[in-house]
Amino acid sequence: MKRSLAAILGWMALAIQPATAQAADYYAGKQLRIVIGLAPGGTVDTFARTFSAYLRKHIPGNPTIIVQNMPGAGGKTATNHVFERAAPDGLTILYGPWDPLAQALGDQGLRARYEKFEFLGGTGDIRVVYARRDMVPGGIKTPADIVKADNAALGALNNTDIAGLLPHLALRVLGVKHKWIVGYRGGNDVFLAMQRGEIHVHSTSITTFRGRNAAFVKSGDGIGIAYLVPVDGQGRYETSKFITEMPAFPDLYKQVRGTMPDGAMWDALNWLTNQTGELTFVGLAPPATSSEALAILRKAYAAAANDPDFIAASTKRFGMPYTYIDVARGRGVFRSLADVQPDVLTTLRTAVGGN
Repeated sequence: MKRSLAAILGWMALAIQPATAQAADYYAGKQLRIVIGLAPGGTVDTFARTFSAYLRKHIPGNPTIIVQNMPGAGGKTATNHVFERAAPDGLTILYGPWDPLAQALGDQGLRARYEKFEFLGGTGDIRVVYARRDMVPGGIKTPADIVKADNAALGALNNTDIAGLLPHLALRVLGVKHKWIVGYRGGNDVFLAMQRGEIHVHSTSITTFRGRNAAFVKSGDGIGIAYLVPVDGQGRYETSKFITEMPAFPDLYKQVRGTMPDGAMWDALNWLTNQTGELTFVGLAPPATSSEALAILRKAYAAAANDPDFIAASTKRFGMPYTYIDVARGRGVFRSLADVQPDVLTTLRTAVGGN
């Protein structure tokens, strides 16, 4: 016997209602804790607090969201905490930059394994190298003047901190002499040190460069040197239509050296750019988080990242939207850690040692 369309739709509605109600019941009246491994006031902290409002909007039951800063060991303290100690009940998640190099090199300070976390979603953001203009005699007039620097100071949280290691490798590729100063508690601390003149070079996301760093650049004290782009095995890369205030790194290198970059240090920089360029920030739940909570959080993360209001706000503020990284792509990036070539790891070990 044929059923009417109205009857079928009514049956579907009844089937959906219990699942929807159950999702709302799971988080209703509860508190969701977002752990950040960096100090307050930095890029990740600011983004997480902004994003949490959109995340809450898309979680049935509208739980209270608490952002907890847990700085230490360049983010490893928070990563280890969520991996080892957080209950797998969907009420604690980790958000922030990830450290592929620490895992690839077997850093004893990182006990967590990224592929064992439950991936919720990720955010892509282009990394840029920026500097104080007065780091060279007469000042940096154009990005190419960076090669005139001698014994520049580069700030970082620790030796595997991506925000410090990427410019360290970039300066090595360019042949710029510099020293590496580690021990800062977050990117905001490094930026404050740059404003004081203690640090000359650092890297950050393009959105932070245009947000937090805007006044520093507008005043004439700072300048964007280059943004990092992944280059494939045939030397191909795609420049960004959104970034015009500085060149892509390969273009800068060609301008000052006349050829495309090459060599072991370049291979290491390009591998790390490929690892972090697509997946800059990650949202992770503890291993074995309940399937019910996991399904809710993943759906909410995707909805928040693609919320028209969130996209419009970020585009208006930074001139470009954030890129959402879904679960399949994020897991793929984590798995690719195993594909790093031994010679690249050898070069990275040397670079991490400050050489």
